Amino acid sequence: MKRYTWQIILGISLIALSAGLYIVQVILFHDTRDTFFYLLQDIAFIPIQVLLVTLILNQLLNVREKQAMMNKMNMVIGAFFSEVGTDLLKLIAPCNRNADALNRQLLVNGHWSDQQFAKASRNIMGYDFSIVHDYADLRTLKAFLAGKRGFLLGLLENANLLEHETFTDLLWSVFHLTEELTIREDVTHLTPADGNHLAGDMKRAYLLLITEWLAYMRHLKHEYPYLFSLAVRMNPYDANASVVIQESTSGGN
Repeated sequence: MKRYTWQIILGISLIALSAGLYIVQVILFHDTRDTFFYLLQDIAFIPIQVLLVTLILNQLLNVREKQAMMNKMNMVIGAFFSEVGTDLLKLIAPCNRNADALNRQLLVNGHWSDQQFAKASRNIMGYDFSIVHDYADLRTLKAFLAGKRGFLLGLLENANLLEHETFTDLLWSVFHLTEELTIREDVTHLTPADGNHLAGDMKRAYLLLITEWLAYMRHLKHEYPYLFSLAVRMNPYDANASVVIQESTSGGN
């Protein structure tokens, strides 16, 4: 009850002030008829005011709240790619038999437009992924993901992820791949069927990872050019990528 004490006091004070002003009006102008007429008119307009506040102001607040939530989510996504995503792209990329065709479509640079990002995303959805692996790939991938398991669990505990379904799907697919690899004591002795199963898990995670990476790169280009510049220089699909700034590199300061 103490939490609402100041609100109750404020409400009573405002009502008393309003009543006092009406009394002063009656004393000064000696016309109770007009006073009560305008009072009733003001009261009659209250439902319309409530409607306007509910539909318009509430909608604006929801939009602003959602935008703030998405900004926080993009920070989480940035942490994911910094800690896991970019390295995971590099680890799975060599397992893609059709890597050359894919790499050419993902050479993001500072001149990419929204249309180019959208086109790349569409092309990825229709791309024929052919994931193959050797035991060295799986050992390296297993060791990497096992070391990131705690980080992934921490992200999955973030309730805000419910607002970003595609990123949630990505996290679950990566976490599932982590579980599939770590639960096998020895990934160097797999049956063909088991190897194909793991290849399918890798393919699922890889597709979602690339799609989310493109969306994240587009976000950085618009909102954080200096981070976009670094991300371009670390592009896992650029064979000549280097964090050292070259004269031809563009996309932010």
